[in-house]
Amino acid sequence: MLYAVQPALSPETVQSLFSLAFGFAVAGLCASGYRLFSTHFPSFRLLEIGPVPARFAAVPLLIFSAPFIIMRNTLRGRRLERRRAEIVMVATVIAGLWSLMSGTVVVLALQALL
Repeated sequence: MLYAVQPALSPETVQSLFSLAFGFAVAGLCASGYRLFSTHFPSFRLLEIGPVPARFAAVPLLIFSAPFIIMRNTLRGRRLERRRAEIVMVATVIAGLWSLMSGTVVVLALQALL
C-alpha cells in the first residue's frame, strides 16, 4: 500500500513566510537608507514636524519602515524602561503583522515586475 507524502509546509505558508521576511528586510532597508542621509533613525514623529509637504513625503517611508521602528522602540523600552513582557509580545505581533502586510505588497510588486 502506497501512502501519499504530505509536504511539511503548504505553498501558501511558504509565501507568507517570504512575505514576512521581505517585510522586515524592506523595513530595515528603508530605515537604514533614511539613516544614511540623516543624523537619526526615522520615527513616527516625522508626521508632526516640518512643513506639510514633508509630512506627506514621510508617509510612504513610515509605512514600509514601521516594523523596524516598532521593534526598535519596543526593545529600547524593554531595556530602558523595564516594560512588561506582555507589552513586548503584543508589539512584536503588531510589527509582525505589519511586516506581513508590507511584505505582501513588496512580493506582489516584484511578481508584477517579473
